[in-house]
Amino acid sequence: CVYTESCFVPTSEIIAVEETELSKKQRNIGKWQKMAKPHAFTVYYVKKARNHRWRCSDVTFWCADEHLCNQWIQALKELLEMQKSRPKQLLVYINPYGGKRQGKRIYEQKVAPLFSLASISTDVVITEHANHAKDNLFEVNINKYDGVVCVGGDGMFSEVMHGLIGRMQKDSGIDQNNPKAPLVQCNIRIGIIPAGSTDCVCYSTVGISDPVTSALHIILGDCQPLDVSSVHHNNTFLKYSVSLLGYGFYGDILKDSEKKRWMGPMRYDYSGFKTFLSHHYYEGTISFQPAKHTLGSPRDKESCRTGCYICKKSGQQLAEQHKGCGLNHEEDEEEWKVIKGKFLAINAVNMSCACPRSPKGLSPAAHLADGSADLILVRKCSRFDFLRYLVRHTNQDDQFDFSFVDVYRVRSFQFTSKLSEDNESNVMDIGKKRFGQFCRDHPACCCHVANSTWNCDGETLDCSAIEVRVHCQLMKLFARGIEEDCKVEAAYSRSSIEQVL
Repeated sequence: CVYTESCFVPTSEIIAVEETELSKKQRNIGKWQKMAKPHAFTVYYVKKARNHRWRCSDVTFWCADEHLCNQWIQALKELLEMQKSRPKQLLVYINPYGGKRQGKRIYEQKVAPLFSLASISTDVVITEHANHAKDNLFEVNINKYDGVVCVGGDGMFSEVMHGLIGRMQKDSGIDQNNPKAPLVQCNIRIGIIPAGSTDCVCYSTVGISDPVTSALHIILGDCQPLDVSSVHHNNTFLKYSVSLLGYGFYGDILKDSEKKRWMGPMRYDYSGFKTFLSHHYYEGTISFQPAKHTLGSPRDKESCRTGCYICKKSGQQLAEQHKGCGLNHEEDEEEWKVIKGKFLAINAVNMSCACPRSPKGLSPAAHLADGSADLILVRKCSRFDFLRYLVRHTNQDDQFDFSFVDVYRVRSFQFTSKLSEDNESNVMDIGKKRFGQFCRDHPACCCHVANSTWNCDGETLDCSAIEVRVHCQLMKLFARGIEEDCKVEAAYSRSSIEQVL
């Protein structure tokens, strides 16, 4: 075989190998015109570009010996068969209404041809209403699939995640309403094809919000464990969260933006500006258990990357602790820290929550699979100081370097608003229950700021008093975490390649 370019590609990043029919024009090029009947095959592989973007590229090999050509094709296909982590059958859910209503077009034009090239069979379901995918996952024979793919935004991913985790707990007889119940890990991987207004989960686990890149991660069979937080209120299960739980500022933005969905993605900018001007704070009590099993801290600047050492070791230590003394016993013994105060924002993140506008995210050193969440408390401060804090999310400065900002790495926490505490302690105070508290900073406007709303991965939770617990590596994604900065035409060293063309 002869080829004109030097191109080293690991077998793990070859997508497919196909026999190629050469056109008359190709046969008449250069030395191939001397061959009576040249034979060829094409290798399709992943080509990495800037900003974590992947593309499907190909190279064609020609030779005069048909037997030799067939040997190469057979040998390469056998190597691909050895890649046992690659999916062969996928269940695909497409949200046709999310984002700019481009989900179906994106899948059919950009993703389906790649799945077909990689010989992946798919069963496609176009969702028709909210929770369609979640309900369907409780009914289908899930064991026939190697993974579930959702085409849409963070809301679509959340729906599929709730369906899969809920199905696993139901099949295992686990009561999700018990906040201390050890949940069963979900071994069926989820793939995300970004096609929504926000694609935070995709951006934070792959490094870019790009349908082709995500499809190629799925084809290669990448696997990234992911922590999941369960949210309860009075021993009643509410939601699972993988990215942001936000009370105060981010909760108010979501609540206001839901009334303006007709504005599209611009509604977040409008509601964000309006919420910033209102400058409401909320009183309450937050108690939490520090994550003593983790190796890192929220301010160590150790970003979570592919093959993260901190995630691996923290997961191992947590598993050893659970094996040694049992989950419930160990958590009951661990100390709780209690903080009371007035907060502009309370945020708990399981990942960095990076996005194009905030490349570092809400917590740059948060890890995907270390069994902890970063709890960020922004106390009452001036508008100017709060603006300084928000601006830090868009640059490289330390966003936690303020006297009014505290950050903790936790494994569980509870929050109760002051209004809830007052109502529980004095049930006769009917006026406070009915009318809430008036804003003390703006007595003329008579605005009601009794409670904020929790923003749970872009969905509202009206219960202000919640209990949150982080479940280490509860689910898996078709991803590999964010790789170190890759360069155009990234070269692979010979020592790191086991199988090379």
